[in-house]
Amino acid sequence: MKPSPPGGSARRIWIWVRRILATAGALAGALLLAAVALLHHYGADLPSTAELRSYHPQQVTRILARDGTVIGELFVERRTIVPIGEIPNRMKLAALAAEDASFYEHAGLNYLGMFRALVKDVTGRTRQGGSTITQQVVKNVLLSPERTLSRKVREAILARRIEAELTKDEILELYLNQIYFGHGRYGVEEAARYYFGKSVRDVSLAEAAMLAGIIKGPEIYAPRGDGARARSRQAFVLDQMAKKSFATAEQAAAATAERVQIASPSGDRSELAPEVVDEVKRVLHSLVGAEADRGGYTITTTIDPALQEAARSAVRRNVDDYEKRHRLVAPLVKAKHEPAPFTGVPPSGRHALLGVVTGVDDARNTLTVRVGTLEGTVDLADSPRDNPQGMKPSEFTSLGKVVRVVLRNSAHIEADAGVEEERDSAKMRLELGPESALVALDVRSREVLALIGSYEGVRGGIDRTQAHRQPGSTFKAFVYGYAIHTRTKEWTPATIVETNPFALRGYRPDNFDEGEGQRARRLRDAFALSINTAAVWSLERLGPTNVTAWAKTLGVSSKLGADLSVALGSYEITPRELASAYATFAAGGMYSEPVLIRKITGPSGAEVPLPARAPDRRVMDEAEAYVLTSLLTSVVHDGTAKRARQLGRPVAGKTGTSNQAKDGWFVGYTTDVACAVWTGYDDPTPMGSGEAGATVALPAFIDFMREAHKHRAPGEFPVPSGVTRVMIDPATGLRAYPDEKDAMEEVFVSGTEPTDVSDAGAPDASAPDAAAPSEDAPRPPQAEDVDSGIVRLPEPPPF
Repeated sequence: MKPSPPGGSARRIWIWVRRILATAGALAGALLLAAVALLHHYGADLPSTAELRSYHPQQVTRILARDGTVIGELFVERRTIVPIGEIPNRMKLAALAAEDASFYEHAGLNYLGMFRALVKDVTGRTRQGGSTITQQVVKNVLLSPERTLSRKVREAILARRIEAELTKDEILELYLNQIYFGHGRYGVEEAARYYFGKSVRDVSLAEAAMLAGIIKGPEIYAPRGDGARARSRQAFVLDQMAKKSFATAEQAAAATAERVQIASPSGDRSELAPEVVDEVKRVLHSLVGAEADRGGYTITTTIDPALQEAARSAVRRNVDDYEKRHRLVAPLVKAKHEPAPFTGVPPSGRHALLGVVTGVDDARNTLTVRVGTLEGTVDLADSPRDNPQGMKPSEFTSLGKVVRVVLRNSAHIEADAGVEEERDSAKMRLELGPESALVALDVRSREVLALIGSYEGVRGGIDRTQAHRQPGSTFKAFVYGYAIHTRTKEWTPATIVETNPFALRGYRPDNFDEGEGQRARRLRDAFALSINTAAVWSLERLGPTNVTAWAKTLGVSSKLGADLSVALGSYEITPRELASAYATFAAGGMYSEPVLIRKITGPSGAEVPLPARAPDRRVMDEAEAYVLTSLLTSVVHDGTAKRARQLGRPVAGKTGTSNQAKDGWFVGYTTDVACAVWTGYDDPTPMGSGEAGATVALPAFIDFMREAHKHRAPGEFPVPSGVTRVMIDPATGLRAYPDEKDAMEEVFVSGTEPTDVSDAGAPDASAPDAAAPSEDAPRPPQAEDVDSGIVRLPEPPPF
């Protein structure tokens, strides 16, 4: 029996109920379809969450000295990844209390928070975060931080995916290493290092709470900014930790009362060795390519931080002294006789030229300088080296003073004669004093202990340890070293060498020592006094090609010519090459390739293979190297480097000065350290009358070596087997006659010592008898200093 249909009003109600249910079903279906369409729309091009499993964000690459001191950092984002297992619980719990206390309980989304934030955003009221840690990972790692509805939908979809694919600990590790903490620091490790000077592994509960408090607003709560706000936020985090049972009330109270010490930012030594940082960066790129830009590498160098600092100080003090001697220290006062300024149209490109100060502007902190036809401005703010006291332009110099400037931009127009140049926008920079470079090597390991490529010491600057400059008389060690190595019977410290320029078959250096041409000398004396004619005379007999080829075996890769001027250092060599070659002499004739990088560790902890180091090779026998070292000690004892005697220990070395004193050198060594110092202008500007290697390079060598040997006992150069000592007659180089009063001891490679005895009553027949010059022969010019003879001479005719 069928039920009777409802009658009257009940029937109408039933109809409406059915309509409402049908409508609701249709609406639900439509909403479901819309939701599916929405998820499909926003989920279609979402980034893959797979990259989170191989998370490789930008990290810091740290460059360390030999003792682990950080001497430089390379980074795009300053971040250091720390595994979750090495982050202490107090740091994890502090972050959870501050940002997402129920992180380990929810499935990635805080629906109530999201709804509340949506309402706030729609009504235009203060925006709310409402984000879980999972959502923040999505926002910071996979998506942009923009505040739009579409981004929030995409964020929610990805958050659920991440929760399904990663563990909670993996998500928290991503978060703590990714989040920004202000002042350019990302992740808890860099934040702890920056704010507290320690690893996050070592932070206290109070420090962890302060770090966690920064996350909400780095610009507001960073402790280097508003300390009161930072402490207030820290107290809130500790209170939350107590309420959530992440810490006991007693622990939270004690941490709140603890005085947190903020680390001084002055601990950064990134400018200690910028030349090293730049070089290491290039090497890293050559080894790992683009991966170097992602960072995370730790590179241990051979640099000794104390010696690097001492080297920089020595170089600067040496150059400062030069500037004082030449009155290049502010205030610059116009002299009665100023040097002639440049005239004409300045050449394009980087050139240092002399210009006249025509105006000063204290308001703009500028000088107006006229260089020939060009007038430009010098901003004193760009010249901290030349104006260390920050003087106003009117205090810094006076009108009419001639100063050395470099054109920073070629504002003038290179045109035919008669065309006026533009002069208003020319920018210039002061370059009053010279530059300098220093390389120091450990004699035994050949590790680079210090590397100074400039006075300023800035990233991206010119590394002059790799600049090619004329070595002057430092090259004479190659000439005499080759002679002792290959012609031991003919060439010994007692060999008589010619000093008369007219004995050079017509090929003579430009400048001469005042002792040249007077009499023949023993090789030891000629070397100690740096007599140029003796070196050229010797090279004539040894052959320039032979000597330059031998220099290559000592590590000199620079191009060397095969003419007689090479004896006087006319062909350019780098300070690194000279330091390495002299270190070979110090090491008993064994060449080892210098090394700057000890180890490179990648982001994963695995070592990066370093380029293969060239095998060691013997260049000289130990006895030969000892004899050469003995000759080089005479330069210090009796020759051009006497000032080095103040070091109070055996030192071997050689001064060098190129023609017109454009380059000044001292290269030398002890039993422990080899060091090369160069000083000069970047362009071929003479350093002035009276300047030489002994005045512009040797002082820096002395200052540095004093520090390098502060804790080392003086040591004599070890005497190897195969060395013989004989008393000789200093006038002839032969064995001393019986009871000779002025006899002196000389060292020889065994078997090369003289066998003939000097005849005391006879004239000195053993010395070459130079022909006297005719009345028509030109008189030799006098030397500016004993090192300075440089002239390119053609190859002499064959014997």
